Amino acid sequence: MLSRDVVRWCLGGLLVLMSVVKVDAQQVTGPEGTVPLTIEGDLASQMVDGIDRFLLKEIEKTAATRADRFKVDTSSPEAYVASLTPHREKLAKCLGIRDARMEFDAPEIIVPVGGDPVIAQSDKFTVQAIRWPVLSDPTPQGDGLPSIYGEGLLLLPKGDILANVIVLPDADQTPEQAIGLVDGIPLPLQVARHLAEEGCRVVVPQLISRKREKRLGRADLTNREYLHRAAFELGRTLAGYEVQMSLGIVDWYSKSSPQTPIGIAGYGEGGMMAMFAGGLDERIQVTGVSGFFGPREGCWQEPIDRNFAGLLRDFGAQELEMLIAPRSLIIDATGGPTLELAGNGGGPAVLSPPDRKLALTESSRANERAIRSPKSAFFSKMPETQNYMVSYLWSYLGIKSKNRDLTAPLPISKTSGEDHSPKREARLLKQIDRHNQALLREAHFVRKDFMSKLDVTSVEAYEKSVEQYRDIFRKDVIGEFDQPLLPFNARSRKSWETEKWTGHEVVMDVFPDVFAYGILLLPKDLKPGEKRPVVVCQHGLEGRPTDIIQGDHPAYHDFAAKLCERGFITFSPQNPYIFTDRFRTLQRKAQPLGKSLFSIIVPQHQQIVNWLKTQPNVDGDRIAFYGLSYGGKSAMRIPALVTDYCLSICSADFNEWVLKNASTRENFSYIWTGEYEIFEWDLGSTFNYAEMAALICPRPFMVERGHFDGVGEDHWVGYEYAKVRHLYSAQLKIGDKTEIEWFVGPHTINGQGTYQFLHKHLNWPDPANERVKPH
Repeated sequence: MLSRDVVRWCLGGLLVLMSVVKVDAQQVTGPEGTVPLTIEGDLASQMVDGIDRFLLKEIEKTAATRADRFKVDTSSPEAYVASLTPHREKLAKCLGIRDARMEFDAPEIIVPVGGDPVIAQSDKFTVQAIRWPVLSDPTPQGDGLPSIYGEGLLLLPKGDILANVIVLPDADQTPEQAIGLVDGIPLPLQVARHLAEEGCRVVVPQLISRKREKRLGRADLTNREYLHRAAFELGRTLAGYEVQMSLGIVDWYSKSSPQTPIGIAGYGEGGMMAMFAGGLDERIQVTGVSGFFGPREGCWQEPIDRNFAGLLRDFGAQELEMLIAPRSLIIDATGGPTLELAGNGGGPAVLSPPDRKLALTESSRANERAIRSPKSAFFSKMPETQNYMVSYLWSYLGIKSKNRDLTAPLPISKTSGEDHSPKREARLLKQIDRHNQALLREAHFVRKDFMSKLDVTSVEAYEKSVEQYRDIFRKDVIGEFDQPLLPFNARSRKSWETEKWTGHEVVMDVFPDVFAYGILLLPKDLKPGEKRPVVVCQHGLEGRPTDIIQGDHPAYHDFAAKLCERGFITFSPQNPYIFTDRFRTLQRKAQPLGKSLFSIIVPQHQQIVNWLKTQPNVDGDRIAFYGLSYGGKSAMRIPALVTDYCLSICSADFNEWVLKNASTRENFSYIWTGEYEIFEWDLGSTFNYAEMAALICPRPFMVERGHFDGVGEDHWVGYEYAKVRHLYSAQLKIGDKTEIEWFVGPHTINGQGTYQFLHKHLNWPDPANERVKPH
């Protein structure tokens, strides 16, 4: 049985559809300056395809021009190393390595209750479980108290220590497997074990695995993606945490035996960590990378925890290798992990072994650009009974070893048959999660300090001081393509008509392969030469412009058409957040370039506004923005940068946005959902919604909030809006320019206070001259 509300909505939609006539536009004149629109098919789909082509070309262009940005001085080894300093700083920033590591004298030996501190041994070495402090609690109250520990196994030679090495297995391998205590890795590939037998002190850290599970019964996430989501929003990465764990061991090695050579080697995810660590820290004399080295331009297809903001802008395989030069680098290109992750709420991904020929090409080009160590090696083939990585590590670390049979190492006796890796990973996961949440609590204070250069002594002073923040938001947060807007080349098609308005589809060029598209509604009572205000009405996730002009969709209630009936010109753009994974992978392609989906959307809207200003009936000083849901997300970002928008209304989205993205305590958090593209780099330290509203200020700004809207909770919405209200009302004395309307309702356009707000600030008379009845 259909409910009364559903029947009412269906009948209402039928009546609206009957009143909106689809027009044969072949012989109809369109808006001024346009030519007939002849494109057929799904324009939204074509838009997404075009943006995809544009981003793939930008990735190629970035790779081709990267050498121009990665400048090095090859006049001498000393000059070369010095010239790498700014590049190392950029890599650390991309990885979110920004917090000082804790100092410690030696790792703590973890002794099972009633157990033996030595969990295994051979005639050559002992094995102990260890942990060491890495990062301290980020809160003032917790300063100096460990927040994140590293954990793993320590292989300690029974004789002299000839070298200190860190061996990092892949994320889906455990330290116990890496040394043969648990089955899973063939004997020749147990690098840590072979090194320990020849006198190396070896630490095998635990990495977070790719184990998947449903979080709160919703999105199916790997452990790595689960931790990555919050970290990314807070300007950190899981990989950055794990690199810090390895560098903490480097700190210990350097302090405990400063004359002993240090090496690091890894496979798969461990190979990536080894390459990052080797590039960042000159104390590491030998770096071994297996199953990772190769072109990085396809990283957007890999597991999303490998999504590093801006990495491709400055670093490909060549540049990562150049950071290690002139120290020793061993590249094993014989294979690598293979993985395919279906979406199911998490980021879909494919992980394949690097292409051997392309890897060799990248390494050869890096050697041409760098000062190369004579002790470097590249190999792509290897007998199953051998491990060239082990042989090269022995050699480059100065260890004289006989050519042993790696298939027959000395036996290891275990004191316990238990695999401690699952419990160890569970502890690490909880620690990193807890650390992220501590960063989240501190983020308010970090942003407050960040925004402290705003001058609120007067509106005029404020407008000048806010520009520095707009520039940061444009370039460092949203990301800006260094491309001019194309000529409009505007095409239009009259497609709808009612008694009160006509509707035109309009398409205009933005960038090569990128166009803007929307529906222009013109009131029929427009007079020649009359200038009217415009409301740009923005749909939400998976929406279309038609959703907000007809059919009485329960979220939109035809608000673009209703505003046009009130005398406003309206324009309803198609934003590209449609077709699920097709648009979400656009974000994946953009973020490694230091860009985002809004790096496309903002120029689209700038072009739309520029074009609207050319229309004879448009008052270019009175163009407003009103968006719901993802359109409300747009209302916070687009008018902050497209200053031609004279006001902005955020409906069904305004939030304590950083909390919504990073909290693992709140049920309404995006941590639990399928919007894997939603996370934006380091908003925690820069721009929450109050700070974005500060970029809109002193222009009018309004929030429309339904009490039963599941995107957030009233107390958090009120908390964040209170900061906006304080800025407008208390500091700048322009309180009449901001409002919030609370209404009893769900995720929907309410169309009461917002309509009045538009009439007031766009200086257009309200034809009803009374409050609009609620939907």
